[in-house]
Amino acid sequence: MAPEEAQTFLEELRAEAPGTAALALNAAAAAFKLRPQFLKKQPKPRQAEWMRKALARSIAAPAAEEILASYFLENHLDLLTEWLDTAGVKHEDGTLIDEDPACPAKTKLKQAVTKFRKGENPERRNLLLKAFASQSAIDWPDLDAYFDE
Repeated sequence: MAPEEAQTFLEELRAEAPGTAALALNAAAAAFKLRPQFLKKQPKPRQAEWMRKALARSIAAPAAEEILASYFLENHLDLLTEWLDTAGVKHEDGTLIDEDPACPAKTKLKQAVTKFRKGENPERRNLLLKAFASQSAIDWPDLDAYFDE
């Protein structure tokens, strides 16, 4: 996630999911061994940068997964279910039924990604695709190829 994307994402979290925003900032504070109160007093761009750096660390992967999953399940369920339906992934209200869903064939995956990206709010759609691909339950190496475009 680019620094500008991190700042926009944190602003959206604050507006749409304050609890998830607090979780993200607490995870960043813990990663840098800061008191959460200190981090919350920093300028918002600095907070976003620390959040971005902290959650990009491999040790923070579980926290990052949880934050992104909560964000999409609680605030963009319609977008999440659209992606899962388009990709042919079985789910119940956005929660995967199969813990390790099989990757669709390359052509079907390409069609699904192309169709999904054509909708409104392309930045949020791309973040959802990246978040989906980075989930530990998802082993779809063919999906990673779409982030270099």
